[in-house]
Amino acid sequence: KTGRRVVARLRELGVATRAASRSGDTPFDWADPTTWAAALDGAAAVYITPLDASPSPTPAFVEQAVASGVRRLVLLSARGTDVPGYFGPAYEDGGPHGEGERAVRASGVTWTILRPGWFSQNFSEGVFLDGVRDGELALPTGDGRAAFIDADDIADVAVAALTEDGHAGEEYGLSGPRALGIADVLDEIAKETGKRAAYVPVDASVFRAGLTAQGFTDWEADLWTDALDPITSSREAPVLDGVRRALGREPRDFAAFVRDAAAKGAWS
Repeated sequence: KTGRRVVARLRELGVATRAASRSGDTPFDWADPTTWAAALDGAAAVYITPLDASPSPTPAFVEQAVASGVRRLVLLSARGTDVPGYFGPAYEDGGPHGEGERAVRASGVTWTILRPGWFSQNFSEGVFLDGVRDGELALPTGDGRAAFIDADDIADVAVAALTEDGHAGEEYGLSGPRALGIADVLDEIAKETGKRAAYVPVDASVFRAGLTAQGFTDWEADLWTDALDPITSSREAPVLDGVRRALGREPRDFAAFVRDAAAKGAWS
């Protein structure tokens, strides 16, 4: 969700940019290290959107990036990676994100870490979209709340870290300006679109079983269930100052995200 936004912004600024992905002009596959060299060739800075896999391939990629001449790394991590016990067992010691953070810190080059919470775009182009469109969103989040962050804000911070001085060694916790429960989120969408989806709280074990029934591995099902727990417990609710520190402005409100997404037909 953030990579294409970062690429678009860099190109608008006239920065020479190479977008590397499994389906892009420059093939890149986290699972195939033979694709990494072409993506890194001649690059001075890299925005890393890591694979959620254990063990993480990020440390090996960082090592190869530095060896190829990269001198600036901006890592997309996750909120809470630096907080012991923030996630469950699938994310012990920060999980794959923790491995990536330790690698960039030890890289010997300029680095910046971004730690966003749950993205607002999960409701418009991500894992929650089908539930919103179908009129029922079943999640194990109870009455928990989260300060959902707009992916456009994340992209703006990433571009600043890639192109400006003053972000070296910074670890930016990124959130929106207010906390919302899932029912609040669906209310915001309904106000804008006139289409109401119901929030159905379910037990975590029921949610996990539903994932495995869809073909998720046990590890993947645990990861997704654990990743939602910070919403359930409202650990995602406190508003963080990373957007303001990095950009000198407040983060976009969820209502602004909803207006833009609705105008683009996200829930049509």
